[in-house]
Amino acid sequence: MTTVNRFTVVALSLTYALYFGQLGVITPYLGVFLDGRGFTSAEIGELFAVITLARIIGPSLWAGIADKTGKILFILRLGCALTVFSFIGVFWAFSFWYLTLTMGLMMMFWTAVLPQLEVLTLHTVDGDSKRYGRVRLWGSVGFIVLTVLVGQALDFFSTETPIYASMLVLSALFVSTLALRQPDTMQRNHSQSGSIWGYLRNKVVIVFLIVNGLLQVSFGAYYGFFALYMRDLGYTGMETGLLIALGVLVEVGIFLIAQKLIARFGVWRLLMLCLLATGLRWWVLGTLAEHFWLVFFSQFIHALSFGLNHSTSMQFIHHYFPSHIHGRIQAAYIGLAFGLGGAIGNYAAGQIWQQGSGAFETFAAASLCAVAGGLLLLLIKPAQMSQRHPLHS
Repeated sequence: MTTVNRFTVVALSLTYALYFGQLGVITPYLGVFLDGRGFTSAEIGELFAVITLARIIGPSLWAGIADKTGKILFILRLGCALTVFSFIGVFWAFSFWYLTLTMGLMMMFWTAVLPQLEVLTLHTVDGDSKRYGRVRLWGSVGFIVLTVLVGQALDFFSTETPIYASMLVLSALFVSTLALRQPDTMQRNHSQSGSIWGYLRNKVVIVFLIVNGLLQVSFGAYYGFFALYMRDLGYTGMETGLLIALGVLVEVGIFLIAQKLIARFGVWRLLMLCLLATGLRWWVLGTLAEHFWLVFFSQFIHALSFGLNHSTSMQFIHHYFPSHIHGRIQAAYIGLAFGLGGAIGNYAAGQIWQQGSGAFETFAAASLCAVAGGLLLLLIKPAQMSQRHPLHS
């Protein structure tokens, strides 16, 4: 690598650390902040659902602009800048709809960041998976560090702490993008034309998307209320932060061996394992969360719930579909599973939670959703997920 490339890689690593560090601030602790503002659990769930829906619209919108203009870095910086400006409104947003609008806009702009960052990084490292892995690793480091720091800060400061931390991290993120450079070799992608609906109207694909959607529905209770739940059970902010960070740490570990596991056991079997293990994880949280060590060990299942499941799903997409539609299939996967599934899960969890009195019912419902995904997976055979799509030429 040249000196310029080394500098760019350092800047990319910092950008990943700040991007995922912001997720480590807002994802676990947004519920704590909203509770401090006096919102009910139903309102928290509804707000989470609205901002999650932006994950359906945002990625396709920004990807379309990037594809037409080829200005990947400009869109990345624009997304970061607009995210900062829209987030400023949170400091004065005390009504439900004002805060929902502010957070929804922030998330819409936020969705422009990661896809462009991924494309930029892959071109910068010339597709070298080892270099990419070293850069991407800093995202997990950023998440863990910020999650633990903000969790500890909540032990000493008010529930407004997450938004002050977010403002600082988002501003630093924008500054870090100013040090990035777009490689001259990057070209617009004109190959991804035509409709993908023909590929989606397939039993294996439909089951795959619904199964992942159900898994994300089950995550609604965890993303929306885990930190509040731990606080209500008497855990400190530091303990909660460490538990969340543990989940991300084991997720990093599973990424390192995911390909070997997929090669040995196959996509179908690993997806089934992830779904059933996640069902167990939510059941333990709903019934035995007052025992620290059980919660501690349940967080190890995050390696399956997210890490292995996501790696296995990506392997399925890249093997099952032709390469020229991988980007749009991934967008459909993210939009339908994480966007729609996540929004339904957040909304439902908020309705059931009832300021904590419905914690068991919420996690029990989450457990049933994950198990239901496993049962649905029985509609297709393991061999069907290791083949190619019938339209794959």
